[in-house]
Amino acid sequence: MISAPGPKPILIVLHQETSSPGRVGQQLERMGFPLDIRRPPLGDPLPDTMEAHSGAVVFGGPMSANDEADHVRVETDWMAVPLAENKPLLGICLGAQMLVNHLGGRVEGRQDGLVEIGWYPLRPTEAGAALMDWPDMIYQFHREGFSLPSGAVRLAEGDTYENQAFRYGENAWGVQFHAELTQVMMQRWVTRGAHRFTLPGSQVGRDHLQGRLLYDRPVLAWLQSFLDLVFVQGGEGAGAIRKRSA
Repeated sequence: MISAPGPKPILIVLHQETSSPGRVGQQLERMGFPLDIRRPPLGDPLPDTMEAHSGAVVFGGPMSANDEADHVRVETDWMAVPLAENKPLLGICLGAQMLVNHLGGRVEGRQDGLVEIGWYPLRPTEAGAALMDWPDMIYQFHREGFSLPSGAVRLAEGDTYENQAFRYGENAWGVQFHAELTQVMMQRWVTRGAHRFTLPGSQVGRDHLQGRLLYDRPVLAWLQSFLDLVFVQGGEGAGAIRKRSA
């Protein structure tokens, strides 16, 4: 008996040599998706078509979506590929901001300089609540936010930066926050990012780690549901995954 082929890989776009897809990668692999990891700042190319992939996740990074670096411009322009082919596309933090820029929105910091670095309240909109349950608190690490692009639907909002999650069309999604961090990743961010804890609105490192103990369980549950929504319910991987699990 010939076994059914598995789903095509998910394209994983990272921005530093030491970056990891974290729990997003772990969950996608548990769901049956192989990972194709590319790092454009290190010279990795992005595909001209998504024919060989089930979807893409563009992760965060220390740079701004408004930077003049070649890879930022190339990645932002490249998002036309999954959008044109209607393949699932998820942008996380920097990735969401690149998507917003591609769609004609704005990426900028607040005039008063407030940032979100630590744990902050998250509220689903009516459209977001209709999709799934959302955590009450979420982990953030950013100095800029984004406007809601024309035609996009806001799914979640916050106090300091209103736009926290959105959907554009059938298969494009953006989130400002970080549900992908493992415990090790968070400890590394707290150590290497400590110089940012003096920024207005930021929380000190111990609050980052204590918050994980208090708030992380519903964040992980949300991440599992969200990835299933994006890449299985809304993606072409559904049939392959169902055949393999049958």
